[in-house]
Amino acid sequence: MEISTITEALKVIPLTRPYQVCTQCVMDNTDSAIIFDENGVCDHCLDFEQNVKPNWHTDERGRAEIAKIIDQVRAAGKGHDFDCILGLSGGLDSSYMLHLLVKEFGLRPLVFHVDGGWNSDLAVNNIQMLVEKLSLDLFTEVIDWEDMRDFQHAFFKSGISQIDIPQDHAFVATLYKFANKYGVKHIMNGGNISTECVRNPLEWLYYATDMRLINDIRQQFCTRPLTNYPFSSVLYHKFYLRYIKRVQVVRPLNYLPFSKELAINTLRTEYDWQAYPQKHFESRFTKFFEGFWMPTRFGYDTRKVQFSSLILTGQMTREEALEKLKVPAYDLESINDEFAYIAKKLGISVDELRHFHTMPIKTYKDYRNQEALFNLGAKVLRAVGFERSIKR
Repeated sequence: MEISTITEALKVIPLTRPYQVCTQCVMDNTDSAIIFDENGVCDHCLDFEQNVKPNWHTDERGRAEIAKIIDQVRAAGKGHDFDCILGLSGGLDSSYMLHLLVKEFGLRPLVFHVDGGWNSDLAVNNIQMLVEKLSLDLFTEVIDWEDMRDFQHAFFKSGISQIDIPQDHAFVATLYKFANKYGVKHIMNGGNISTECVRNPLEWLYYATDMRLINDIRQQFCTRPLTNYPFSSVLYHKFYLRYIKRVQVVRPLNYLPFSKELAINTLRTEYDWQAYPQKHFESRFTKFFEGFWMPTRFGYDTRKVQFSSLILTGQMTREEALEKLKVPAYDLESINDEFAYIAKKLGISVDELRHFHTMPIKTYKDYRNQEALFNLGAKVLRAVGFERSIKR
């Protein structure tokens, strides 16, 4: 694939309606389900202002609440080797959360890393620096590469945008099963409102735990039974572990002052941690997928979601975001080498990968899926007060 071809691919994908961008954030109608009010403000912004912000407390109320939760975590861990489990990707949120748990709360987390075969050298170094300076042990689960390779190849063949599901599903499934195996009652999650209050639309990044979708794509495109791959249904970790085994997911960053700048500065000063060019770029595959594949094949730029979150939480101006979006997320000078690297690692030719990039586009709706079940579950959780609305 030549540079000129890639540059051509970076042109905006044609839309089915006149282009419109929110007047408050930078979400636009490349999200086909987006709705704008009479002032041009999108429903992502309205949802944040009406449903999320009024219930998001990072002052003394939040600190008091997280203090109670930490006491419960510490009590549940009494007599055990660990108080909780934390999945460490090497990314900003999980890295800063680990710092807080150990340095501020004095917890003994089981630090768990899932190696899906795509760790960047920078991520490996960041993880090593953290665990060494915090004097922690690191548990690493390595996913069978032949199964992962075949599974990822199948998602390319499917034509849908969510080709990172094999990696995401492995991370979630392995973490929950590891927590259950060691009897850990609290899973610490780096998800947070501060940098993630706007979610990726489902057509961009669909649920990674939809086993009906996964099994349909496996049956149609996989060449191996994937016997070593760690599958886990949403019912297992959302219902069985949560309500039968009483395993709780805690998001500490939602209770305390937290910002991207604070996290980067703290980690850089304390651990010589190095920032990534973009959120989720600790994985080479995710960097390729979100930085190049999604925008050039589908017209989906996840930076719009990330920047909009920062705009709504006062960490970036809309003008700054619009200026950054003028530059492609991927370095055009290195994309050819990266394209060849991805193809070689997956065991396919560059021509085959080029074919996947230009083949007819499909969506998760073209396959059997459990979207209705996920929607029902979300409604129930909101109705009983376990979840605040964040538009998808």
